[in-house]
Amino acid sequence: MKKFPVVFMLMMSVTLGGVPILYAEEGFASWLFSVERKKGVQPVTDAIYNEECSACHFPYQPGWLPEASWQKLIAASALEDHFGENAELDEQTQQHIINFLTANSADKSYYKRSKKIMASLNKDQAPIRITKVPYIIKKHDEIPEKLISKNEKVKSLSYCEKCHKKAEKGIFDDDSVFIPGHGYWSD
Repeated sequence: MKKFPVVFMLMMSVTLGGVPILYAEEGFASWLFSVERKKGVQPVTDAIYNEECSACHFPYQPGWLPEASWQKLIAASALEDHFGENAELDEQTQQHIINFLTANSADKSYYKRSKKIMASLNKDQAPIRITKVPYIIKKHDEIPEKLISKNEKVKSLSYCEKCHKKAEKGIFDDDSVFIPGHGYWSD
C-alpha cells in the first residue's frame, strides 16, 4: 500500500526535454488518465487565427506541423506570397497567430495524431505543406487519384474538410471519411 504514492511520484517526476512532464503541457494529467487519449489533433481554439485564415482556406489545426514549419509559413515574407496569394497581416495580428500556432504545434502536442506526424518527420524536417508530411502521404496512399485530384468536389489533399466530415473538431478517423462522389471510405 505504501509503495503506490512513491511509485506514482516517481512516474510523475519523469521529465520530457528537461521539463517535468506534469508541467510540459497544460492538461497532461487529464490526457494521461483520459479514455480518449486525445486521438486526433487539437481543434482550433483561437478566434483571430480562425477568422483570418478561414477567410481563404480551411483553418488547419496547429498540430499538423512542427513549430519550425509554422515559423516559415507565417513569416512576413512568406505571407506576401502564401501559396500564390497575398496573405499579409498587420504585425500585431501576425504575431498573435504565430504565437498561437507555435504554442500548439505538433512538436508540443500530446494529441495522438500530432505525435504520429512528428514521428514521421526527420529531426530537422520542417515542411511548409501538410500534404508533404510523410504521415499524411502514408495515410492517403491507398486512395485512388480519381477520388482526390481528379474529383472536382475534392481537388487535392489540402481540402481536408471535403472528406473528413469532423475535421473542424480535429477528428480525422477513417470512419468519418466520406469522399464526395464516392461515399464512405475504409482502408
